[in-house]
Amino acid sequence: MNFETKKFEAGQIALVTGGSGFLGRAIVKLLLAENLKVRVLCRKNYPDLLAAGCEIYQGEISDLEVVTKAVEGCEMVFHTAAKAGVEEPYSEYERINYQGTLNVLDACRRHKVRRLIYTSSPSVAFSHGNICGGDESLPYPDYHDAYYPRTKCMAEREILKKNSSELATVALRPHLIWGPGDNHLAPRLVSRARAGGLKFVGDGKNVVDTVYIDNAAKAHILAAQALFPGSKVAGKAYFITNGDPRPISEITNLIIGAAGIAPVTATISPKIAWLIGLICETAFKLFKLKGEPPITRWMAAELSTSHWFKIDAARNDFGYTPEVSIEQGIEKLRQWYQEHKTE
Repeated sequence: MNFETKKFEAGQIALVTGGSGFLGRAIVKLLLAENLKVRVLCRKNYPDLLAAGCEIYQGEISDLEVVTKAVEGCEMVFHTAAKAGVEEPYSEYERINYQGTLNVLDACRRHKVRRLIYTSSPSVAFSHGNICGGDESLPYPDYHDAYYPRTKCMAEREILKKNSSELATVALRPHLIWGPGDNHLAPRLVSRARAGGLKFVGDGKNVVDTVYIDNAAKAHILAAQALFPGSKVAGKAYFITNGDPRPISEITNLIIGAAGIAPVTATISPKIAWLIGLICETAFKLFKLKGEPPITRWMAAELSTSHWFKIDAARNDFGYTPEVSIEQGIEKLRQWYQEHKTE
């Protein structure tokens, strides 16, 4: 490893968009531990963040005025806010994931912010078929089958394109973040498993990467410390995982097992899952149903293929090393479920 880092200075101001979210809160916690002044841009007011010492800016990243006010005076910005899932319509994904990112870029340039760390997604590089040991040389596909990866890809490309001698940018691609306090991946798996509706698409042997929440957050801090105009990481994207790919059936059963649920063995054919996804998508559009379809064609394809990545670039360029193993993380998750007695 041969890279330069610039440690944070106490009192520097850092903004975390989406700082009330799962990853955002973990980043906020680490920044506060570094004695930085932390601002959070989020849609609601969160008393616990205020009590922790954060300054709250309430609004959406699609509102340029709010974003500009939040960014003013900051030395660095962590942009984690995004719209995930598979809901309609496309305009919402474009408004938040893409236009919101353009607003963040505009505000950073206007207020001469030096460092912008963007939370992207490995799905920006997903095409059809397996990805085994992929690295950052993977090209962007010509087309994305879902609005989330399409708009995240649009945003990532803008982030990296805008890297300059005034504003250093970097994009991190954490894959399937999980851990205590998760409000997305684990709750969905647990809820479906308890309802008896969780099945593996295919035989469950396809290998996937995940990343424990503390590791994902630490990667953002390390990348920020190595990021400055002209640095090794400036203008680049990096995959962030636990460096420990597992069969999807194994990691899924570990996560639901932490909540006291017996292993799932049920499977469904990828072709049938794809067909059901098509039917669900059609029904939701035709009848203008609210919420997310239980499955889509894109979800069926992703759940039945392998997608795991090398993290050599992150190790070499800014010293990222997963500190919490999957087994250690599962134990922390088990303790969290026992303490909270919740799904």
